[in-house]
Amino acid sequence: MADAIDLANDQAEYFLQVSLQRCARTSAKPSLQFCDDCGEPIPLARQQSVAGCETCVSCQELRERRR
Repeated sequence: MADAIDLANDQAEYFLQVSLQRCARTSAKPSLQFCDDCGEPIPLARQQSVAGCETCVSCQELRERRR
């Protein structure tokens, strides 16, 4: 029998998968070279691995914490 922790983990996994699928669909635009928030250069590795990224890692973390 599933307990509350198992259900919470299943729900978190579901939302993670939904978010990943949404990101995959909306990444048709090219990545920015400079962060939209702070103006610092976005490393080439991030530009290539996260298609359509608009922010550096630090600013993206701040955006996600605010949500």
